[in-house]
Amino acid sequence: MTRRRIIIVDDHPLFRAALRQTLAGGDATVSVEESGDLNQLSASLEADRECDLVLLDLNMPGVRGFSGLLLVRAQYPDIPVMIISAVEDSTVVRRALELGAAGYLHKSEGPTEIRRAIETVLAGEVFVPKDATLGGDDEQSALMKRLSTLTPQQVRVLMMLSDGLMNKQIAYELSISEATVKAHVSAILQKLDVDSRTQAVIAAARIEDGQFEALFATGAEKA
Repeated sequence: MTRRRIIIVDDHPLFRAALRQTLAGGDATVSVEESGDLNQLSASLEADRECDLVLLDLNMPGVRGFSGLLLVRAQYPDIPVMIISAVEDSTVVRRALELGAAGYLHKSEGPTEIRRAIETVLAGEVFVPKDATLGGDDEQSALMKRLSTLTPQQVRVLMMLSDGLMNKQIAYELSISEATVKAHVSAILQKLDVDSRTQAVIAAARIEDGQFEALFATGAEKA
């Protein structure tokens, strides 16, 4: 039987260990690995890109809002990513799915529901929490879909623009030329259908800690 490889990305070791036990306990067909951050995940996937599923926490050090999901989806588009988070707000669930998540699982769920969610996504379907109210597209849906077209480097540049960095500073941080940064900025403006860096930064605020800060705080309190 084919062995399935799942990588858990979460900065809490105890949670990773408990989830690993839930997924792999007694099942020889499942190989579960752990990563404490996106750098560790990238190292694991660069060493071996054969992976059936990544379970990604939204709220980790170095990750703002949906930026982690955007980066992983852009860099490894063929690998399904399911969010597993303490945030249970339906708006956050909806945005994650619009940005390409293969599913969304609440950390408060028990072992049976966790296994059901994993099997759903591994079967090629999208898992949506039973209590989530997604509704139809709204004014932000088109923006989320445009954001999902950014390349990994464009996501990084956009996040740095939102931090107020100039082209020269971004070039230094990413070890690329200023001309390359300018090309990335132009591509970002075109993909997001905006006319200026300022408008791009406003769009970035929709995927980081600006618009969703209160939602993340609320979700954490519920968990």
